[in-house]
Amino acid sequence: MKDLKFEQKRSLSRLEAADQLSALAEALRHGGNAELQLGPGKMSLRVPDELRTEIEVEVGDGEIEMEIELKWPTAQAGAA
Repeated sequence: MKDLKFEQKRSLSRLEAADQLSALAEALRHGGNAELQLGPGKMSLRVPDELRTEIEVEVGDGEIEMEIELKWPTAQAGAA
C-alpha cells in the first residue's frame, strides 16, 4: 500500500509545461525540503542529495510519450 499518491493530468501550453519543469528543477537544485506548486495547491517534499532517475520515451499511435521518473527513499540516510 502506498503512503501517498498524487496524480495530476491536464493540458498545458508549452510555456506552462516549461514553467512547471523549471520550478521542479529549482526545487531539486536547492534540495532539502522543497515546495512545489502543483495546480491549486503546494506539495512539500524532502529531496536528498542523491536520486535514482528513469527517462522513457515511447513513439506510436501518432503520439510521443515522455516520462521522467525520480525516486528516492522516504527514510533519511543513517536514520536506521
